[in-house]
Amino acid sequence: MPYDAATPPAAGRRVVMLVDNAVEGDSRVQKAARSAADAGWDVTLLGCARVDAERRWRLGDAEVRVLPLDAPRAPRPAVGDPGDGAPGPRDGLPRPVGGMSGLRRRLVARGGLPLRAARLARRPVEHAQVRYWAARLGDRAWRRLEPGLWDYERVAGPVVDALRPDLIHAHDFRMLGVAARAVDRARARGRAVKLVWDAHEWLPGARPRRDNARWLPAHLGYVREYVGHADAVVTVSDTLADLLVRDHALPDRPTVVLNAPVTAAEPATAAGSVAAGSVTAAEPVTAAEPVTAAEPVAAAEFGPGAVRASVTGTGSVPVDAGEAGGREAPDLRARCGLAAGTPLLVYSGAMAVQRGVDTVVEALPRLPGVHLALVVADPAAAYVRQVVARAARHGVADRVHVLPYVPHRQLVAFLATADVGLIPLHHWPNHEIALITKFFEYAHARLPIVVSDVRTMADTVRATGQGEVFRALDAADLARAVRAVLADPARYRAAYDGPDSPLSTWTWEAQAARLTTLYHHLLTPTPAPLP
Repeated sequence: MPYDAATPPAAGRRVVMLVDNAVEGDSRVQKAARSAADAGWDVTLLGCARVDAERRWRLGDAEVRVLPLDAPRAPRPAVGDPGDGAPGPRDGLPRPVGGMSGLRRRLVARGGLPLRAARLARRPVEHAQVRYWAARLGDRAWRRLEPGLWDYERVAGPVVDALRPDLIHAHDFRMLGVAARAVDRARARGRAVKLVWDAHEWLPGARPRRDNARWLPAHLGYVREYVGHADAVVTVSDTLADLLVRDHALPDRPTVVLNAPVTAAEPATAAGSVAAGSVTAAEPVTAAEPVTAAEPVAAAEFGPGAVRASVTGTGSVPVDAGEAGGREAPDLRARCGLAAGTPLLVYSGAMAVQRGVDTVVEALPRLPGVHLALVVADPAAAYVRQVVARAARHGVADRVHVLPYVPHRQLVAFLATADVGLIPLHHWPNHEIALITKFFEYAHARLPIVVSDVRTMADTVRATGQGEVFRALDAADLARAVRAVLADPARYRAAYDGPDSPLSTWTWEAQAARLTTLYHHLLTPTPAPLP
């Protein structure tokens, strides 16, 4: 879609962004909110999460509000579901059958039926529910199959109405319906509001968030119902843009806004202080010492670590003010206690089985003297501890270091002292189409990248020469790729030099300009035709 570069200023027009999380761990939404505010928009970023009370802070000139999903419910919600021919949220709609009969539930509670068996036993019931409600309600079947989606409407809908935005930017799929209904209500009152849907992932390729056969068909129907309300669609890669056009018959190709890192220096206020709004205020953490694999781990604490494949970024957590401002960025190698000549691999971001960190641990015995740093949101999380215990069983405990996130504006400098950036993803539909945040963060840290043969990132690495590709789940081939990079790192780092370097466009500043142009395009009145 072409846009006129000679656009009018934002002039304080209000943008409300919506996201279905607590904001702190999502660098894409943080960067989008802050850069839009920097461009002159009046920005409020609303998150919805399981928090005890509403949280507020500022990101630069953008206001962040995280609304508690567990807030007490009013007897009858003020928000409705106009135009769908069905009752509004919670208006006499019973929740769908939970999938386990009372007898099965009692057997599970008494230990007479294993939980996994109970889950398998309820599958036919869930599939029957999907078929019945899909036949009866079509795409609107999510109201019966996944009524918890109304919680986001109940919590965020009235707040959006009160803010009276000129434009609503809905991040990811859960908030699309909330935004669409808010736009409908505003237009019914005579207010013109535009809707941008930011598709972070390809929903048909997402890993269901629960062991529940209703989850995916319900959410697919939810998106199909509301995608036509969007005035523009934004997404994270060219491949995903093409899939969205195909799946939803979009009239315009989505604007691609890459998950690239911020490269501009953090503005300083006074020596030793933090620029206003540069960090979040909730739950500050200090610079933690790394957790090493040599520490004992109780097997009873292990649990399933699988989560959906997503495109949310790394390194965005509340931090201590002294950590974020007035000081140089922390040094990854120093945090690991390693000398300059010690080979250091880094994996930064969310950890789950399908992200392939187990393959890296299995490769370490084939890489004597090589250390691994895992930069994660919660070093004590169950799956992280499971990976740490695996390292101990492989005899590489002393070469694995687990560290907490740093602020996303410091992350590139933090990573730069490593030797190799790792992306060991398993083959999964969304992994094949994504250029994930850590890919760009590693590139700006000038790290050679070792990536599994997931299509889009593998093709990019082969084209640029910035790293090596290995077969997913193949520890021996991963070790081969790492050895190739460590033997001649300058060869791979050279991809980031010279006039053909992709780094000039792989920046958030370049991507934010696309968002600003899109906003202006949507909010610039169309001139009346000449008589």
